[in-house]
Amino acid sequence: MDLHSARARPTGVDELDRVLGGGLVPGAVVLLAGEPGVGKSTLLLEVAHRCAAAGRRALYVTGEESAGQVRLRAERTSAVHGELYLAAESDLAALLGHLDAVTPSLLVVDSVQTMACAEAEGSPGGVSQVRAVAAALITAAKERGVPVVLVGHVTKDGAVAGPRVLEHLVDVVLHFEGERASTLRLVRGVKNRFGPADEVGCFELRDDGIAGVADPSGLFLTPRETEVPGTAVTVVVEGKRALLAEVQALVAPSSLAQPRRAVSGLDSARVAMVLAVTERRGGVALTGSDVFTATVGGMRVAEPAADLAVALAVVSAVCDVALPPHTVAIGEVGLAGEVRRVTGVGRRLAEATRLGFTRALVPPECTDRIPDGMRVTEVPDLGAALRCIAGASSSRRAAGGAQQR
Repeated sequence: MDLHSARARPTGVDELDRVLGGGLVPGAVVLLAGEPGVGKSTLLLEVAHRCAAAGRRALYVTGEESAGQVRLRAERTSAVHGELYLAAESDLAALLGHLDAVTPSLLVVDSVQTMACAEAEGSPGGVSQVRAVAAALITAAKERGVPVVLVGHVTKDGAVAGPRVLEHLVDVVLHFEGERASTLRLVRGVKNRFGPADEVGCFELRDDGIAGVADPSGLFLTPRETEVPGTAVTVVVEGKRALLAEVQALVAPSSLAQPRRAVSGLDSARVAMVLAVTERRGGVALTGSDVFTATVGGMRVAEPAADLAVALAVVSAVCDVALPPHTVAIGEVGLAGEVRRVTGVGRRLAEATRLGFTRALVPPECTDRIPDGMRVTEVPDLGAALRCIAGASSSRRAAGGAQQR
């Protein structure tokens, strides 16, 4: 195989190409893992359709549905094409026979847990079967120079063994994430021998298929005319992409001996730590209160850069005072109450400025590049951040009273 033929070929789905590092490399084996029903099949059917529309034959093999069911979904999502071949098959030998007969430029296997190898022991989906099927498909991909995409199902607790076994065998591992109640879907790179292993692609699942979202920050913010107590905006980095995220908090008196701490879209351990620091170092009483924290739009935020926003949202909810408008908070909060440095602050501020934010609270000595129109306040600790917010809120209330007089 020469160098030119070994280069990645775009799939036609820009957000997926971003995660793959430009596209699918001939002979590469990609594992797309995710919970059942999250939208993996819809995405890969769209990828196969784009491949066929570009003049490269695609073969979509399903072991979970009939060819007629897949055809109906393809019609609903406008993914029907003469060069897109469908096969309902669960036997590995028959699958390889289809591969020889069709000679596609892309093979999609949905899913690897449903395929059975006659030479291996155990039932389909077991570790031995998954290993044997994966080994045969990897060999076929390398020999024919055909990229192969394997679908793997996992549960929330990772109980299904298949994808875990496959991760060290395949070339690329992608995780497909999303909440059933939300239309947002994220494809996250976990392993990639041909490109970045930390990139993220954003998609929106619709009735007529799935579409990439090139500018997803607006999905994670609540549009409103006035500021609301208990909300704070931060900027997180997913791969090379900076995304704005809104953190919401609700604090209410508790009638329970042990007040509730409910978390949605955030890391519960980090939230518990931030609440303890806020109470001990910030002097905010939370012992007798229920505290609920969440993100907007189904986004999951796990990086420490959101700590400061979580703390400010909680304090805002306790005091029932909204944070100053057009403000973002970026920084990790330590156990001593200090606000620690985070990476990529310049990139985060540029994204916030682009979306109309004009003020930022950041850790000390974090950036030399401040975008035009952005006013940056360095806060060395949580107490300094609370004083900045309290001062801005007092000034705003005083200005409002003067206008009324």
